[in-house]
Amino acid sequence: MGFLQQFFQNVFQQSPAFQHSPLSDNLRQLQSQQFHAHLGIDTYGDFRLTDAVRPGMNAKVPPTQGYRHEVYQDEESGSSVPVIMAAASRDVLFPLFMQLVQRLGETVDVVLESSHNHEANGHVDYYREQIDTPVLISTLWDYEDLLINDGCTGIAVLNPNTPQEIQFDEHKLLIMYGSPLEPFEFLLENNGVFCNEEMGFITEADHVHTSSEDYRDQFEQLRTQLGIDADFGSANQPPGELNF
Repeated sequence: MGFLQQFFQNVFQQSPAFQHSPLSDNLRQLQSQQFHAHLGIDTYGDFRLTDAVRPGMNAKVPPTQGYRHEVYQDEESGSSVPVIMAAASRDVLFPLFMQLVQRLGETVDVVLESSHNHEANGHVDYYREQIDTPVLISTLWDYEDLLINDGCTGIAVLNPNTPQEIQFDEHKLLIMYGSPLEPFEFLLENNGVFCNEEMGFITEADHVHTSSEDYRDQFEQLRTQLGIDADFGSANQPPGELNF
């Protein structure tokens, strides 16, 4: 099912899987021909979006491929953590994520993030400690469609011993935390994702998420495959909190 089919099915059936963040007056234009045509656009220049998210009508940040550096301030410890934020075109995105995960080590922790059946901006995180990286990668390849096209699913993979983390969020951005970041930069640029400190991301303007009942079911299947108990979760907690 394509983006438009998922989007309008979820809106008109008032499915709880639909998320918006935030669209303001754009939601009132759902039935307009202009908005319908806008949601059907998945390619901006050389950049192709997944089916998980679309820019809003008034978005001033066109999707583009690249990465920039940020700093995360840990309020509890007062430490500063170097961060890379990256966006990659659909054909590059998932294989690149798998390569980044491989860099984390032989054993990792996993956080699955779900906003299915939750109010806007609300989510639940499910944790799994100590999983062999090859096993994780094999499992994630089986759920590639869910991970790249569901706007209510996110995942973080981390090595608390390094500490480093790769987050593949609901917007299908790649966010890398920790030090050193140079191995991640090498992989990004080797896949045609180059540094642009002035670039913007889809999260910095109006945008629309989409999901479906089928993706919600697939999320539960993935959670089971990873051996994560349904009760082993925490609501509205940032994924993959590391102690740097």
